[in-house]
Amino acid sequence: MKRQGTLVRWEKDRGFGFIRCPDISADVFVHLRDFTDRGMTPQVGMKLSFEEIHVGGKGPRAMSVQAAGAGRQSQPPREPARPRGRPDRSTRGPARSSSSSLPMALLLTAYAALLGYGVWTARLPLIALGALLLLSLLTFFIYGFDKNAAGTDRRRTPENTLHLLSLIGGWPGAWFAQRLFRHKLSKTSFMAAYWATVLAHMAAMGAWVGKLLPAL
Repeated sequence: MKRQGTLVRWEKDRGFGFIRCPDISADVFVHLRDFTDRGMTPQVGMKLSFEEIHVGGKGPRAMSVQAAGAGRQSQPPREPARPRGRPDRSTRGPARSSSSSLPMALLLTAYAALLGYGVWTARLPLIALGALLLLSLLTFFIYGFDKNAAGTDRRRTPENTLHLLSLIGGWPGAWFAQRLFRHKLSKTSFMAAYWATVLAHMAAMGAWVGKLLPAL
């Protein structure tokens, strides 16, 4: 049966939420893949129309979900004209992204120099560089698996595991994965902990290479 309701909860990282409908006693479960418009970004408060179904004795679930009234639109709304000589704000994303990448580029350069100095002074064995590279690749792929699990209701990788990987040297791979997969970037507490692991790893590596820590 076709229903209409309001999205009252949305778990962005996990890709699901709940719709409240006055005709249904319980909130209706909805998953990101149940939206007909795959480009839609669900937001709390959004008015939605959907088909109500019941599967396996569980609560109600929404299917064929779309923005309320979307099916009655005969043509997409026209984009308002912009004054000449004024740049489109939507084109500023790449520039902002490039500027936000500059600190990480400097940090990676400093990290590479630190590792190189450690190898040159024999504080780090050459094999350690290969181990750190493999660790970053492993962290990158684990982020990718976790992002996929978030959209398919599969078992997630604990955040503590992701932070541990960053702490022991996988933080460069984590940084690239966060931006490629658009994963965890919007979670402020997670990103704060991530940067803490980066600084802790850099401090420990600097102390080791600088001979502030005794050799084993």
